Amino acid sequence: MTLTASSAGNLDVAADLLALLGDTATEPRPDTQLEALTLAVSADLPVLLWGEPGIGKTSALNQLADALGLPLTTVIASVHEPSDFAGLPVVGDDPAVQGVPMAPPDWAVRLARTGKGLLFLDELSTAPPAVQAALLRVVLERRVGALRLPPGIRIVAAANPRASAADGWELSAPLANRFVHLRWAYDHDVVVRGLGGTWPRATLPRLDETRLPDAVSVARRAVCGLLTTRPALVHQLPNSETRRGGPWPSPRSWEMTLRLLAFATAAGASRDALSLLVRGTVGDGPGLELLAALDRLDLPDPEDLLADPPSAVLPDRGDLRQAVLDAVVRAVRNRPDRSRWDAAWAVLARALDTGAPDLVVVPATALAELREDGWDIPPVIDRLSGAVTLSQRAGTGR
Repeated sequence: MTLTASSAGNLDVAADLLALLGDTATEPRPDTQLEALTLAVSADLPVLLWGEPGIGKTSALNQLADALGLPLTTVIASVHEPSDFAGLPVVGDDPAVQGVPMAPPDWAVRLARTGKGLLFLDELSTAPPAVQAALLRVVLERRVGALRLPPGIRIVAAANPRASAADGWELSAPLANRFVHLRWAYDHDVVVRGLGGTWPRATLPRLDETRLPDAVSVARRAVCGLLTTRPALVHQLPNSETRRGGPWPSPRSWEMTLRLLAFATAAGASRDALSLLVRGTVGDGPGLELLAALDRLDLPDPEDLLADPPSAVLPDRGDLRQAVLDAVVRAVRNRPDRSRWDAAWAVLARALDTGAPDLVVVPATALAELREDGWDIPPVIDRLSGAVTLSQRAGTGR
């Protein structure tokens, strides 16, 4: 059967209409999800986008590749065999001497030849356990069979929650722990404006060269400081199979978090994007603790406050102010003497003058209990008596 000239002409017109529909533009527009994704790609960490079918995960990757000028290679994990990632054995002339190399598939060879690009592993949650096991070396070591992918290759994957995935599997714990997990959801305004022809523009974050040493220092201080005080967070394998398929803390994921924090600091990334990334790497609880620890890095040294209480500048945010006052009391407890105890009361008075009185109650109570015999009750306690009955507590001593 052959097409008539009229039919062929209609197909040409249809092609023109399809081209017009595909002719879209981009614009700079704040998008926390996209900011987090591009930051993780810049940091060369594998990213896994979790979201319901049809919300635009694949489209986002296509737009990202176009915006960054990178070729996109899509591999649907669920339709491949383990050998497609581990390599197929190829017997040479003398296997006893040369061994049997594992030949990579054609898509990996093309990626290696190009030298840069995005490797998109789609439908990861429908890949059976054997395929997931074969993907471990691809994601972590960038090896496909005997071939090592060049450094210019970035890896992004996508998955549907098991409840909405066709014949879905839970992600194995070893594979899940190799990814930065980002929950991908649609934004109504972005979708409407995109269907109108204008999508958000994906750009790699601009790293400030002058901030690189400080960025590394901040990341190491925050992560190491938290894990020093909370050693139980170093490794916490979840009990349930479902939670093991998501983000959870391990030495590997903390190393990834440290890298993300350094990149976010050097790029001046938004707090919301950083929150998505750290919670998507070590989990919600540890991630939120790290963000709180990061806030405390810029808090004033309690020894400086004790040295000059009248000039003390305390944070405006309630939780940070509470942390500073607690640190002042802790400093006196670690090295108690009369002058430091009096200075701590002066700091609390300063806090009372510049903020909410209720924040003084707990540290004042703890400080009063540090009084030793022979220490006179400072007059400033009378100013604080409205917040807590301090004179009675100080009179009883420890």
